[in-house]
Amino acid sequence: MEPQAYCFHRSFESAAPAEYVVDRHYLLCSVEGMLRLEAAGQRWTLPPARAALINAGHPITITILSRLTSASVLFAPSFMRAPEASLAVFDMTPLARELVRECRDWGPDNGPLSSYAVQVFSTLSEVALRLACTPSPCVLPVATSQGLKRAVAMTEALAGGAPNFNEIARETGHSPRALARKFSDELGMTWREVLRRVRIIRAVEALATSDASVTEVALSVGYQSPSGFNAAFRDLTNMNPTEYRASFKQ
Repeated sequence: MEPQAYCFHRSFESAAPAEYVVDRHYLLCSVEGMLRLEAAGQRWTLPPARAALINAGHPITITILSRLTSASVLFAPSFMRAPEASLAVFDMTPLARELVRECRDWGPDNGPLSSYAVQVFSTLSEVALRLACTPSPCVLPVATSQGLKRAVAMTEALAGGAPNFNEIARETGHSPRALARKFSDELGMTWREVLRRVRIIRAVEALATSDASVTEVALSVGYQSPSGFNAAFRDLTNMNPTEYRASFKQ
């Protein structure tokens, strides 16, 4: 019989999107590598040194973008109160990381938890629930209508260059005004805000999975000006790209 809470480390190769439903609350920490997670109409990027808290019984789509090493902690619903959201991605604090390290001696086959282990896992669950209340900004709403899905897909495909909103509207069968209204109504963002978010999320992924310089990353995601890229990156993450990359190794 599995204990009320347990920890395991595992490595995975890159993989296409797949849907999962877990029967326990799931704290998924990326040690190395990159994930995309989608649930409840939102798509998150999970780089190293970040974690995702997944609510038991809620479907989630996971894409492994590069070879992944993860540290995961699973909590029985009777052991931990349910997270408010089906999925939240957030920055790990030093305390949270140390608690995950402390949990690694208790795996699924270790039997009942000692009183000390119960205290450690309980503390970690409360810390994770609190961190989940301040989710990462590296999230993109998922369109619901087919027309807007096509427009977002075209925006993503062209984001590394110079996409033109009017051309995207024409290619997806919208007037510019009608498409602008769909972005606002379905995503709560303008097209230009979506484009900027796509570019910065891609930059986060590139910083985490490659050794490319910040300037190379900026150019690859569609920015011609390093200063403009740095300003947009800081506006979303509250760090410059160099600081953000360094945080993966903390």
